This record gives sequence, C-alpha cells and structure tokens, in this order.
Amino acid sequence: MPGRLKLGAQALAIAAVGVLGGLLVWKLTHQTPPPKVGKPAPAFALKRLSGGGTVSLRSLRGKTVVLNFFASWCGPCKREAPVLEQVWRQDRSHNVVVLGVDANDSRGDARRFVRAHGVTYPIVFDGGGTVAGSRYGISNLPDTYVLNPAGRIVGGLILGPVSDHPFSQTFERYLHAAETA
Repeated sequence: MPGRLKLGAQALAIAAVGVLGGLLVWKLTHQTPPPKVGKPAPAFALKRLSGGGTVSLRSLRGKTVVLNFFASWCGPCKREAPVLEQVWRQDRSHNVVVLGVDANDSRGDARRFVRAHGVTYPIVFDGGGTVAGSRYGISNLPDTYVLNPAGRIVGGLILGPVSDHPFSQTFERYLHAAETA
C-alpha cells in the first residue's frame, strides 16, 4: 500500500506541475501589450485617491499629460515622486498635468505615500491594478507615459523612475516632444 500511495502522490505532483505550467504559458501568451506610440492612450476614469469624484483621461484633452503608474510599496516610485512634483509645480501653468495612478495598492498606504512625499498633483486609485494591467499592460512599477494634448502617446513607455539616468533624459525628451506637438 505505501508504494501505491507514493506513486499516487507523484502522479498528483506531476499533474499539479502541468497545470501550473499551463497557467504560466496562458498568462504569457495573453498579456495585454502596451499601447503603441502615436496611438490614443487607452481611456479610463478612476476615483480620486482623496476627496470625491473621478478623473477621466478624456477630461485632460488639450493638455500634456504625464501619466505615472506607481504604488506606495515601490522603492523607485519613492525616488521619482519629488521629480514628478517638481514638473507639476513648474509646468502646470503651461498646460502640463501630472496624473498619478496608484496601482495594486491599498488606499491607506497610497494616502500615506502622498503625505510622506508631499505630492500635490492629482492621484487616482486603481487598487486592483485593472487599468494598469488590462489597458496598459503594466506589470512592473513605476511606469510612465507622456501624452500630447490630443491624448496620443509620445515616445513610448518609460520603464523605470523618471528621476534616474537614463530615464530622466528620455522623460525630458518625451515631455518636450509632447509640448511642441
């Protein structure tokens, strides 16, 4: 009997590995691709992190938008928050909006992040990461897009903190391109 039990357990383990492998293959082949440069950014409307109401991407048409996906637990997100705040404070009078999308986080942790880093730009809450994952194909944070006033993606996805070299140079280039488009 112990031999049959051991054989059954091994068969069950092999089946479990097969199921997990199948799930991994499915996940890799069904991942949402990131939006393409020059195309309209995928639309969304999310609730503000603090206060009432929602912010839709469509409501920001006519402005250059720095769309930053972040989370409170993300170390690089903490480094880039002061840079994004500086862009917001310096350039908002020139029709530039920094919009933070807090993804895969808790509302309380996100609020603590905003207070700790002195963030005053608008933040929306994507707690389950639905917009980040299913519309933008984002799997790592921070990620940033720059949108021109027509709502189209300029340059591409910045896959890292806009405060760090070489991401900072890419960010500045995309921002300039969006403002002159």
